Amino acid sequence: MAVPLKNMIIRKEKECDFEAVNNLLLAAFEDEGEAKLVSALRIKASPVISLVAEIHDKIVGYIMFSPVKITGHEDFKIMGLAPVAVLPEHQNKGIGAALINEGLDNCRKLGFQAAVLLGHAEYYPRFGFKQSTKFGLICPYEGVPPECFMAKELFPGSLSKVSGQILFHPAFSEL
Repeated sequence: MAVPLKNMIIRKEKECDFEAVNNLLLAAFEDEGEAKLVSALRIKASPVISLVAEIHDKIVGYIMFSPVKITGHEDFKIMGLAPVAVLPEHQNKGIGAALINEGLDNCRKLGFQAAVLLGHAEYYPRFGFKQSTKFGLICPYEGVPPECFMAKELFPGSLSKVSGQILFHPAFSEL
């Protein structure tokens, strides 16, 4: 039986949530890479948007956004979405979608102009993400299918005057 989303609360992650988030990431992904990435970004990146989804005081979902750069446009305010995760038993109930929408709203409120991600080509377009090459943005990783590296303007036309390779925080390459 699905838990209604009306019982879900999305809030900023607190330090007391770190263990539950780590366990969620280990349950949602095949290895510990995302858990290590989140731990590193909490310490090394700023600002970070880090949100949890709770149902009946249990953390069931998580999302993180961290700043990225565009070569030649280092002052342009852009975020990278990674990771988003939902406990396996709570997937396909709209929790991930709610976290993505709330996270993007938080990015806008902080004045970020756009967001990028590496993800499923069929899932993220529903949130307005498009293949990054349509905006002149280049994935920094070799072998990534172009349809899986996506970008979204958080304000209309915000990516119209920038282009270049995306540079993720060095913590991404430490894994």
